[in-house]
Amino acid sequence: MDFRLAIAQQILSALPEASLEAADVASMLEVPPDTKLGDYAFPCFKLSKALRKSPVMIADQLAAAIQADFLARVESVRGYLNFFIDRAIYAERVLAAAEAQGDRYGSDNSGAGKCVVLDYSSINIAKRFHIGHLSTTMIGNSLYKLYKFFGWKAVGVNHLGDWGTQFGKMIAAYKKWGDRETVERGGVDEMVKLYVRFHKEAENDPALEDEGRAWFKKIEDGDEEALSIFNWFKEVTLKDAQKTYELLGVTFDSYAGESFYNDKMGPIVEELKEKGLLKEDKGAMIVDLEPYGMPPALILRSDGATLYLTRDLAAAKYRKDTYNFDKSLYVVAYQQDLHFKQLFKVLELMGYAWAKDCEHVAFGMVSYEGQTLSTREGRVVYLDDLLHQAIQKARDIIEEKSPALENKEEIARQIGVGAVVFFVLYNNRIKDIDFWWDRALNFEGETGPYVMYTHARACSVLRKPEAQAAEGAKPDFSALADPEAQEVVRLIEQFPMILKSALERSEPSMITRFSADLAQAFNKFYYERRILDDDMGARAARLLLTRVSKNVIRVALSLIGLAAPERM
Repeated sequence: MDFRLAIAQQILSALPEASLEAADVASMLEVPPDTKLGDYAFPCFKLSKALRKSPVMIADQLAAAIQADFLARVESVRGYLNFFIDRAIYAERVLAAAEAQGDRYGSDNSGAGKCVVLDYSSINIAKRFHIGHLSTTMIGNSLYKLYKFFGWKAVGVNHLGDWGTQFGKMIAAYKKWGDRETVERGGVDEMVKLYVRFHKEAENDPALEDEGRAWFKKIEDGDEEALSIFNWFKEVTLKDAQKTYELLGVTFDSYAGESFYNDKMGPIVEELKEKGLLKEDKGAMIVDLEPYGMPPALILRSDGATLYLTRDLAAAKYRKDTYNFDKSLYVVAYQQDLHFKQLFKVLELMGYAWAKDCEHVAFGMVSYEGQTLSTREGRVVYLDDLLHQAIQKARDIIEEKSPALENKEEIARQIGVGAVVFFVLYNNRIKDIDFWWDRALNFEGETGPYVMYTHARACSVLRKPEAQAAEGAKPDFSALADPEAQEVVRLIEQFPMILKSALERSEPSMITRFSADLAQAFNKFYYERRILDDDMGARAARLLLTRVSKNVIRVALSLIGLAAPERM
């Protein structure tokens, strides 16, 4: 039951002169900071002008007129109308709705027939997957899951960084000092060694730089050998990266990277010329964005070389033509904010109305235990190392606390990976993150292991013989009138709104925080109330609350990319 809408309908029934829709009134309802002031409050001053009455008079009129079976009482307090919902009815209707919808609770079909393209992760070829890629990967993955949950067709794109002179240098290094077997065995690490050696040798032999540029020119020209080695580098990189993606439970629908758009940039440049948008500036070709408060958008360098912006223009056009998206999201760090403002503005100037459907989903930087990370300065935390370390730490904790636990390896993987992902997704995405082990793997407080353990605890309760014995018993919902149970019910009722807001704001942290709040509320209920009560009606009601809480936690965790172990 949608109590907001039901209350709104009661208000409108008592105020036939108000020319409003129920949905409008529902949006005006507030949730008081203290339940002593009611479950919902309606600020009558919002109707005062239209009805030509004082807020106090409106509130008094409504308090006297409104009666409904789900309302315990209605109070008029200084122009506010406070609604107190009958606790037993509230619990019954919220839990019945949540259980009936099961895994689909909180979803709707608002995305049916719509398509969203999400650009996230975007790893670089011949480079290791580091912690800096974790935010884009997991925010993107969560949004991908969330859009699908609401019925959208979602297309996940890993826009590979697979273009540039560095690949010519890689080939030159490989031809001089590498061999296929060693690279196959060593993977990306071996390629990095070759790249580092190239730059070291080039300090004493500048001719190597020319060799690197020559090999890249061969790639550009479609040379068979150059392309063969280049594509092999990509295969080796993706093979390494796939191991990390598998640990994270992340998949993509497309790996079309920078190189994919080589033959698609020429038409974009020609289109810009035809539409009179391209101007020469010191030999380079630009789109003037000064009238819009931005520096010029550089399309071609003075030597004719294309840039990231040129490729992104081609990529945006290709994605619209291929997928006919309703939304196109770019999950990229906030440092690229200007780039995307320029991209969307140029698309708009080209006459593409769908430019308004493109959105930059920005996020903050990641540091590690107080240290800012820098590849150039050698302060790098590689993601596979971090995840395996997390799994080992989780394994150690399990050995200490639950040595007899079955399937320990899989559960350690779920806890370890989950702890890292939860930590990253807990804060508002635009905030910078400082990763600390003692916080991430803590089984107390607002952490992934804590929420997972809460799910496992609920599963444990439901497995007990006393729980099985209550099957078929009629729940006595008055047993859920206490503050602890009501707080759990209140959070469960809010879940659909939380998901909707997370979708609208592209903010997975709302789901992450919700799961922690629900876990804390459930644990308080668990400690304060005897779930397996002697009274069968009370037992049935509390078991229903336990079952629904477990399911909602599991759904919430799945939407942020985490498993929900049933035993820990």
